[in-house]
Amino acid sequence: PPSAPLKPHPMQYKRQKLNLNGWLNVWKPVGQSSMQAVAQARRITGAAKAGHAGTLDPLAEGILPIAFGEATKLIPLLQD
Repeated sequence: PPSAPLKPHPMQYKRQKLNLNGWLNVWKPVGQSSMQAVAQARRITGAAKAGHAGTLDPLAEGILPIAFGEATKLIPLLQD
């Protein structure tokens, strides 16, 4: 008898990335780097592209502006 077709492993599916545009102000806690905060925001939102304006030391806490999509082009302007 023919065998049943194999199902793909659940980890083989890639999550569709969203084309989000805009800014999100995030409270970055002590012990988390700015890049870790951006990576976490990307995972939660499913955004395809993200970046941060400014850098907070891992030992500092405060507001970290995170840009998504087309808003990432404004980061150099805001840092000037």
